Amino acid sequence: MTASTQPATVATPPRKERDHANPRSAIATFLFPALLIYAAFTALPVMRTIYNSTHLIVPNKPAEWVGFTHYIELWNDNIFWKAVGNTLTWATVAPLMEVSIATILALALYAKVPFSRFLRVAWFTPVLMSYVVVGILWMWIYNYDWGAVNSFLRWIGLDGWAQPWLGHPDTALPALIAVTTWMWTGFNMVVILAAMSSLPSEVLEAAELDNCGWFGKLWFVILPLIRPTLLNLIVLSFIGKMKIFDLVWVTTQGNPLWATETVSTYVYKRAFQWSTFDLGYPSTIAVVWFVIVMAGVLALTRLFRQKDKLEY
Repeated sequence: MTASTQPATVATPPRKERDHANPRSAIATFLFPALLIYAAFTALPVMRTIYNSTHLIVPNKPAEWVGFTHYIELWNDNIFWKAVGNTLTWATVAPLMEVSIATILALALYAKVPFSRFLRVAWFTPVLMSYVVVGILWMWIYNYDWGAVNSFLRWIGLDGWAQPWLGHPDTALPALIAVTTWMWTGFNMVVILAAMSSLPSEVLEAAELDNCGWFGKLWFVILPLIRPTLLNLIVLSFIGKMKIFDLVWVTTQGNPLWATETVSTYVYKRAFQWSTFDLGYPSTIAVVWFVIVMAGVLALTRLFRQKDKLEY
């Protein structure tokens, strides 16, 4: 007897399993709209800005190749370097002040001081305002004749300290730095408070069992554990201050005597206010500043990189 043989058949996996095994088409479907938007509104403008920086862009004329002429001119631009100094000062001082004050306020709320719920809302409220509203509000506060600051100084007998805070080159920039510190401290406070609230209770209880006082527990336990949060807030604040524009434009527009000029306001002036009618030079400023900001962020990230990972 001969047994009949039939060809072996390979079972085909269901369509659902095949889709899960090779999901590239699904990933591409979801990523394509986002990548298209990114290319249209981010990548393409960046490439166009780099192109403009090497050309003379004037109305009603074709772009003219000028090579690195704008970059050489920028190197000798004293106003640009003044704006760079102001912006770097702002981006260095403000983050440290914001995070330091926010840490103190978060500790007060973490210790459950009286009226902590009201204080949390009151300290966070400035974040909800736009730069335009904040700028107008503080222009009133800094007013020389009837502003709250000078009125308070006159009331306590310090008339000689009253001055035009936004109208003097020595006080204009510190006055605006104080405004951004007031505005963004509440945001940092909420983030730090959330980090403190998520700390493991076992570690804090162990510190208390070791007779660790409040200051010791803060210095040796709480701050090391929330260190990544503090450093990330400093980096984010640094990036925000490096591109500050709205507050300066509403309050001083870079005056007096370029004392509050930032790179963003200077780019805007060179592009739309000055009579040069050349978009190539402000594009050069934007390219150089983009490189500086990226270098600063990478330097901060490398400096703050935590080598030893904390485990608890």
